[in-house]
Amino acid sequence: MSTTSPFDFSCCNPVNYLWPRLVDKLGIDKAQRAVDQALDLQRMHGNTDTLPLLLSETCGLALVSIHILRLQTGFACHGGNMVLLLSTTEKSVQLLKEL
Repeated sequence: MSTTSPFDFSCCNPVNYLWPRLVDKLGIDKAQRAVDQALDLQRMHGNTDTLPLLLSETCGLALVSIHILRLQTGFACHGGNMVLLLSTTEKSVQLLKEL
């Protein structure tokens, strides 16, 4: 298991405002579609050791290692239907759990 990542999550602050901001920016339908696409990426190319990441500025998608995320942030991301929202400009993260 690698403990490195192209992005250092340890410099990020956990916040609760990235999702409301994304909804304000895109509208609820497009914001939900972006989350759905992140979850689709996880289902198609991820595994139990990855979590989908959604960039709040661009709606870009990636998969991140839950082990790296835990080491760098302390987030325990077990279970499905979770998406990590990341603002690279603000260096902030929000973990979303879809119901």
